Amino acid sequence: MPAKLTANVKAGGCASKLSPKILDRALKAVPPVTNENVLVGYETADDAGVYDLTQASGRPVAMVQTVDFFTPIVDDPYAFGGIAAANALSDIYAMGGRPVTALSLVVFPGKGDIQDLEAILKGGAEKIREADCVILGGHSISEEEVKFGYAVTGLIDPRRILTNAGARPGDVLVFTKKIGTGVISTALKKGTAKEEHVAASIRQMLTLNRSISETMLTLDVHGCTDVTGFGLLGHAREMALASNVTLEMRASAIRFLPGAIEYSQAGAHSGGLHNNREFVESCVLMPDGIPPEIEALLYDPQTSGGLLISLPEGEAHKLLERKPEAYVVGRTKERRSKPIEVID
Repeated sequence: MPAKLTANVKAGGCASKLSPKILDRALKAVPPVTNENVLVGYETADDAGVYDLTQASGRPVAMVQTVDFFTPIVDDPYAFGGIAAANALSDIYAMGGRPVTALSLVVFPGKGDIQDLEAILKGGAEKIREADCVILGGHSISEEEVKFGYAVTGLIDPRRILTNAGARPGDVLVFTKKIGTGVISTALKKGTAKEEHVAASIRQMLTLNRSISETMLTLDVHGCTDVTGFGLLGHAREMALASNVTLEMRASAIRFLPGAIEYSQAGAHSGGLHNNREFVESCVLMPDGIPPEIEALLYDPQTSGGLLISLPEGEAHKLLERKPEAYVVGRTKERRSKPIEVID
């Protein structure tokens, strides 16, 4: 077994995110961005912001920025650091960008075990290095509850930005990872998770979306978003609304991490899952035949999750041939009464 965090730094369930209902309401009070160089702002709840540098640099280039940090979701401090890094980098990859610099965000108790902190920082640094990204510094705060993550800056071709607003009717929906990191983290917190299930979840969360992103840029991809704290249906909602389409999701096609269905059946549902369901379910047409444990997993908060990609069917076949871990989960249709329709 890997080293475990000390008692005051234990896994605390899924990554802590503000309720999407509260966040959505608060953001409506923020004045919209009016700068002509802002190519992607926060208005469509996309994965990262994009600022055009073409005029300043004399060549087509833009800056893509994001930030993400959260409480421990596993007991291994080294793995936690790496997962936090992979999760922050994912937003850049979802936009089709290349991460170049990162700033660490550290919240750690002043009397905490220094070895835990060293392991967290090392795990994060090595994952950032794997992405060919450079840590330039960071900021730290002394507080009892541990939190860790990164602000990441990348570069992107302004002519080739992949947003959540580009999905088109007739597209195929492809997803690139399995669902269930939230319920497994919650089961770990409760002491009911099996070691092999936790290990499989950690392996997936540590896997960068870099290779998938690089492959997408060689194809005619219309839209993309990474699936993280708001769950599969939460992020699908953002894509559907931003693109003014309906996403048809096939529940039977979705792949789950080992143990995820078992823990969902046992009620290992976090507050984040309940918040996601409360906010998103009014936008979802859900058939009666979906088992409750599967329905719950569609709202399960993910950490360092996969990319949800909308692209033409022929391009989807090319993607699946080159990336066998990816799989079709649905289709994009003309806008109907609900932004999301789940089918058996």
